[in-house]
Amino acid sequence: MPHPMKCLQDTKIVSLALNAPGPAAAMRLVRMGAECIKIEPPSGDLLKSAAPAWYAELIENQKVVSLDLKTAVGREQLHHFLSHANLLLTSFRPSALQRLGVDWETLHAKYPRLCMVSIIGYPVPEQEVPGHDLTYQAKLGLLQPPEMPVTLHADMAGAERCVSAALELLLHFARTGEAGHMYVSLYQALQDFTGPLTAGLTAPGGMLRGGFAFYSIYEAADGWIAMGALEPVFVKKLVAELQLASLLRDDPRKELEQIFRTRKAAEWEQWARDRDLPIVEIKNLTTDEHR
Repeated sequence: MPHPMKCLQDTKIVSLALNAPGPAAAMRLVRMGAECIKIEPPSGDLLKSAAPAWYAELIENQKVVSLDLKTAVGREQLHHFLSHANLLLTSFRPSALQRLGVDWETLHAKYPRLCMVSIIGYPVPEQEVPGHDLTYQAKLGLLQPPEMPVTLHADMAGAERCVSAALELLLHFARTGEAGHMYVSLYQALQDFTGPLTAGLTAPGGMLRGGFAFYSIYEAADGWIAMGALEPVFVKKLVAELQLASLLRDDPRKELEQIFRTRKAAEWEQWARDRDLPIVEIKNLTTDEHR
């Protein structure tokens, strides 16, 4: 969605962040009005070859520059960009940033007006431990082997946390004139997203994972539907519309299972929409829909 207020207009960002979290965060900041120069190594960003359509979406309205930061020429060009920037995004381990001379201490001494958000894997003091989205999910107990995750939960949670950190730093600078640096841990961002699980809501048998019949998944005549009738007003309306007989006697799940098998999933979605009820067909992404 566009941001009509463009609250970051005239904000200049340099991004050294590759793969998913940094580019996703930069995209959001650009949509808020910021200008972004994305620095890539000569080999490019792996995301470009792995998911070209998504990569193109993430870098829309950004300037992509190829620089070899291991050379003096590449570092000189980077510092030229940094001298005009308000914010730097990185996704390297701190030791790598130090080797390139773009760690916070070095840059803050040269560019006291530059804020910096460093995306790391595990939080300090384990910021040098290697990891990726898959390993963070595994560590937090979010995998169900042998199935692989359906999306990059840690990366996308980290991208949103990165946006929050950037806005916090830029607001602080606007108020005080002091630039700052923040770490964003992908593991920690995902860990914060596990609150519903650790609270038991989405644990096996929990209220939002099979423990409440009106917030559940059901098989239709040709597929599956998801029903999110969590509030009493929705439950009451569903009971009336479906003429459920078992609600007051026992768990209506068996009765619901029988009823939902009588129509196709798309028909149930339209039926629910006509009645202002939260039921949707569960989509199956095909190969053609993959980006």
